[in-house]
Amino acid sequence: MAHTYTPGLKIVAETTIQSERRLPLVGDVLVEVGDCVQAEDVVAQTDLPGNVQMIHAANLMGINASSVGKFMLKQIGDAVAHDEIIAQSNGFLGLFKSEVKSPIAGTIESISDVTGQVIVREPPTPVQTKGYIGGQVVEVIPNEGAVVETWGTLIQGIFGIGGETIGTLQTIVSAPEMPLTPDLIQSLHVGQILVGGSYVDYQTVETAVNNGVRGIVCGGINDHDLHRLLGYELGVAITGSEQVGITLIITEGFGEIAMAKQTFSLLASRQGMKASINGATQIRAGVQRPEIIIPLAGVGIENALSDRETTDSNSNPETASTLTSAALEVGTPVRIIREPYFGQLGTVTDLLVEPQELETEANVRVLRVVLENQERVILPRANVEIIG
Repeated sequence: MAHTYTPGLKIVAETTIQSERRLPLVGDVLVEVGDCVQAEDVVAQTDLPGNVQMIHAANLMGINASSVGKFMLKQIGDAVAHDEIIAQSNGFLGLFKSEVKSPIAGTIESISDVTGQVIVREPPTPVQTKGYIGGQVVEVIPNEGAVVETWGTLIQGIFGIGGETIGTLQTIVSAPEMPLTPDLIQSLHVGQILVGGSYVDYQTVETAVNNGVRGIVCGGINDHDLHRLLGYELGVAITGSEQVGITLIITEGFGEIAMAKQTFSLLASRQGMKASINGATQIRAGVQRPEIIIPLAGVGIENALSDRETTDSNSNPETASTLTSAALEVGTPVRIIREPYFGQLGTVTDLLVEPQELETEANVRVLRVVLENQERVILPRANVEIIG
């Protein structure tokens, strides 16, 4: 059978998911291989060195650099408070003494008799790396972190903003073509991840933030709403570090686009389950997609691992294999990513072997797709992406 490979988004009902949890620099790993962890559990921790402040002590006291050490009231390693006197000159006949105060609270790190400078370092900042997903530790990365594995649902989006967050999944629209509107969001949704349909706007996101919602998953958003939310134009880079009070994942694209039925149905079937989401997106080299991970056990990690063993031995090929395949072949569900059918979903019915001439007079390889409205179209293979 003719087939090819094309970029696609993973929409997998049941699969093995691994998450590598690393510290930004070396530290202490708190788990061992075989440990079961919750999404909120700390798996590794370290301290980020604080910022330093340089003080020109010799100049402030009007002395030679080589004499700074004689007039220090604090020595290397001593803790100092903000505005505490750390050095003082003798003055003249006990008068006109010059004082040097610390501009920050911290620790004396260096006293130089060459430059006459004193360096004070701020206290270290504790950094913790959490499990992010509930599962089992399958690998420990010495002094850096661990790899956590679970059996669950994985859904990738097109675009996202905001970092990692965890919450209960709640679908608050009845159909994938319905927009998510402010009146649907209430105070009872605090701490939840809300699933909408075709569209979310700025006002809805603001309402969600004000009600303590942790995340929104929706089909589309307008560029001007995104600009208003961020306060600046988003460049071509990695997203995920935005401080907007919520994580937003867009599954289809920009504009009002109904969420794919497969995606919506899968999310709706996971109603009330704990989900981990991350809006980090990178569309250049080293592609990274925003993700929704739902471990498949509502009552505990042990059950998730048990579910995995059961499903591994009695797995449905359509669930475990077909949906994760990157092969573009007859029967593959696709999304069209170019006009005039942008955003529409369909199924591949034929992969034509011989290149076909387009209106632009370019000769490219094409395929036949039947859309959801039963219209049959011929498209360049580069104009589609796999959605399963």
